[in-house]
Amino acid sequence: MRVTNAPASRKRRSRMLRAAKGYRMRRSKLYRYASDAVDHARQYAYRDRRRKKRTFRYLWQIRINAAARAAGLTYSRFMEGLKAAKCALDRKVLADLAAQDAAAFAELANLAKNALQAKAGATLAKA
Repeated sequence: MRVTNAPASRKRRSRMLRAAKGYRMRRSKLYRYASDAVDHARQYAYRDRRRKKRTFRYLWQIRINAAARAAGLTYSRFMEGLKAAKCALDRKVLADLAAQDAAAFAELANLAKNALQAKAGATLAKA
C-alpha cells in the first residue's frame, strides 16, 4: 500500500489556501490555482519591496525640485549647494520640509545659494 503522508499534504494545501484568502473565484478555492496565484503574488511582493525604495526616491526628488525651483534653484544646483555647505539631510527629510515647512526649506535654499557662491569664489581665486 502506498503511503501518501496525508496530514502533512493537507496541512501544506490548507496553508496555501489560507494564503490565497481574498483572491477571486477559483484562485481562492482550488489548490492548483491558489498555488499559482500565491507564487506570483510572492514574486511581485519580493520585487516591489525593492522597487518601492526607487519610487520613493523619485518622488522625493520631484518634490525637492519643485520647491527648489520656487526658490530660484534647480534640483542639481540645490543638492550641490547643500553638499558644499556640508548639510547632511537626506532626500526624505528634504522632501518632507519642502511639502510641510516652506520657511525652513527657504532657509536651506539660501544656505545652498551662499555655499555655491563661496564655492565659485574659491575656484576663481585658485585660477
